[in-house]
Amino acid sequence: MKKLIIALALGTIAITNPIASAFAAPTPCEDALKALRAAEATAKLDVADKAKVSDLETKGIERCNADDDKRADDFFAQAMKVMGK
Repeated sequence: MKKLIIALALGTIAITNPIASAFAAPTPCEDALKALRAAEATAKLDVADKAKVSDLETKGIERCNADDDKRADDFFAQAMKVMGK
């Protein structure tokens, strides 16, 4: 009986962990924006890349203000990629 209870408990944990991580909240967009701005302060970008980063930052801030952290984080990640970070 104890083995059955232990097996059920472990099975429940194994099933709920992937489900819980699938619904995990994205990084707060304010934190991602701080990281972006810190990276932007030290980055050496040409005019075109600077414009791309600025545009993506603006779009991210708009999404952040709309409480759409996932899409905001996506814009900030794209900007980081342009900077090579």
